[in-house]
Amino acid sequence: MYKVSLKKNIEAEVEFKDSNILLNGSDFDWNISKTSKDKFQITKDGKKLNAEVIGYERESKVVEIKINNQIYNVSVKDKMDQLLQKMGITNLSNSTIKDVKAPMPGLIHDILVEAGQEVKKGDQLMILEAMKMENVLKSPGAGTIASIDVSKGDSVEKNQILIKF
Repeated sequence: MYKVSLKKNIEAEVEFKDSNILLNGSDFDWNISKTSKDKFQITKDGKKLNAEVIGYERESKVVEIKINNQIYNVSVKDKMDQLLQKMGITNLSNSTIKDVKAPMPGLIHDILVEAGQEVKKGDQLMILEAMKMENVLKSPGAGTIASIDVSKGDSVEKNQILIKF
């Protein structure tokens, strides 16, 4: 079962059962056909709607959809998302990062950032050579680098702190 939110005050439960779609426990009779890569035509109760997927934010699971020239942000939460929310664990992606540790023993092949530099999630920080392979270590979140605790050519152990934020 999925929980779908449109704005903060409109929420519905969507469930796929056999070939039917249940909306808040009742059959939802509609027809949807793809007209191009991101465009669809939806028919519900004889009324036709044109829909286009404009964007998708994977982390927050929000889909931006344009229906008949009006834009909607739709949040889709699966069972795991609902369980995490119920447990009060909802902002893992927004948590503050404190450091980056070596995922495995190896040799620091290159350092791509410097202290004081601001980085975004996914930015390349350094290259760790391990088992004859170069592994690019990326930032797990946004922040400002406070210190780099290793130098190019250093050998590091697993879980050794490399960068502090």
